[in-house]
Amino acid sequence: MSDTLTHILPYITSRLEERVVNVKSVSGGDISSAYRVDTATGQYFLKVNNAPFALEMFYSEQEGLQAIEESKTIAVPRVHFVDSIDGQAFLLMDLVESKRPASSDYQRLGSQLAGLHQCSQADFGFSSDNFIGSLPQQNHPHTNWAEFYWFERILPQLQLALRNRLIQPQIIPEEGKAISLFREIFGNIKPALLHGDLWGGNYLIATDGTPYLIDPAVYYGHSVVDIAMSRLFGGFGSEFYDAYHEIIPQSVYYDIQIDLYQLYYLLVHLNLFGSGYYSSVSSILKRYF
Repeated sequence: MSDTLTHILPYITSRLEERVVNVKSVSGGDISSAYRVDTATGQYFLKVNNAPFALEMFYSEQEGLQAIEESKTIAVPRVHFVDSIDGQAFLLMDLVESKRPASSDYQRLGSQLAGLHQCSQADFGFSSDNFIGSLPQQNHPHTNWAEFYWFERILPQLQLALRNRLIQPQIIPEEGKAISLFREIFGNIKPALLHGDLWGGNYLIATDGTPYLIDPAVYYGHSVVDIAMSRLFGGFGSEFYDAYHEIIPQSVYYDIQIDLYQLYYLLVHLNLFGSGYYSSVSSILKRYF
């Protein structure tokens, strides 16, 4: 047993009232350590992280998964508990045995994501701030989507990149110009419940074909945001997009919207992983601003 798990596994045994019979380190924890935990009666996925913000991050993940679960549109793993022992924060959820997606699985994922995006509320934002990767993501409520996207998404990442000397002040768009462009290109948007970080590593297809969403960064925003992220690094079959757009059609400015929403995720990657993402960020900024 690793030192990391010395006190966590007895806690799990006590909380679940199930004896742990096997623990195996697995992939799937880009930010945290990840383990498969087998008990006498079930299989679980355990994430462990000792960063100062880890407990808050896991609570945000739990809250996001619960919001998606409550939508009754698409499956998520059940979270059993989040806690911390000796500076080690951890999250325990059900393990989803997964398989390689077939065409029909992509279709189902696309139509169920469209169902999630049809869940709405009055304002853009979320009941609490959360995280995008390991970076804070603020979700203060706005009635106007263009202003939300500038003040809650693009501007904080630009400011962080500037503080980290990853960009120069002259490439930062003028606020009024940016918001005006967003209003024109995004149009009149109805708030949609978003996964928020929908790349190819954040969904699973269970062995029975059920799509699951994992590692969300949820808030209410424009549905195209999730589509833009899904197109940034690949991992989704064409059947996914066909099924999705049968329910939520593409808009007139679809391609430009994709670029402007990918800007947020490219800024996040710039701030997380460094200057390798600078050219992609600067290309979009120069193209539109």
